[in-house]
Amino acid sequence: MAAEEELGEYLLVQEDGTQVKSSWFYTGTGTATYPNGEIYEGEFKDGRKHGKGTYTYSNGDKYVGAYENDQKQGIGKMTYNEKGEYHGYFRAGLKDGEGVFKYANGDIYSGQWKSGKKEGKGTYIVKESGAKLVGVWADGKIMKGKWIFKNQSFYEGQFDHNMPKGKGVWNFCNGNVVAGEYVQTILPSEEEDKYPITLSWRSKE
Repeated sequence: MAAEEELGEYLLVQEDGTQVKSSWFYTGTGTATYPNGEIYEGEFKDGRKHGKGTYTYSNGDKYVGAYENDQKQGIGKMTYNEKGEYHGYFRAGLKDGEGVFKYANGDIYSGQWKSGKKEGKGTYIVKESGAKLVGVWADGKIMKGKWIFKNQSFYEGQFDHNMPKGKGVWNFCNGNVVAGEYVQTILPSEEEDKYPITLSWRSKE
């Protein structure tokens, strides 16, 4: 998603139908068309997006919700052309606070966000398998919590790169409990931000 256009030159259609070029002091409702083709329809204060509005990006993304001083602030819904949609709180233009992200593949994350990333308590549901990751997140990844399967067996412990790492406990649906430790081996990769990982489990004697 491209960066949202901020205060600058744009064609503004005011609520009375008058067309002007970037009114720095306009307060009211209107439609702003930016040089890159992106459009904002909603409320303005002193020429800035402020109040309720809709912003349509050139790539097809769309935001509907609250603005403050030209930035997303408060409750809103961000629909991504190819990635899914987020409905929740924003702060300074980023996802921040409680919110739900429904991914294009059907996965869902519901929980806390900070500065645009998963941060705090949250639950991630994998549609394909029905598994859940429930716990504490930081920098967009789960750090500790439960990995719950459809048959209600679950692993509880520490995580790294969204996979088990370190000491943890398996609780199986038949009542068996096994404590142990996961060791991660990160394999070399030429792809940025990709971490091919193999897991090995060591049961506690």
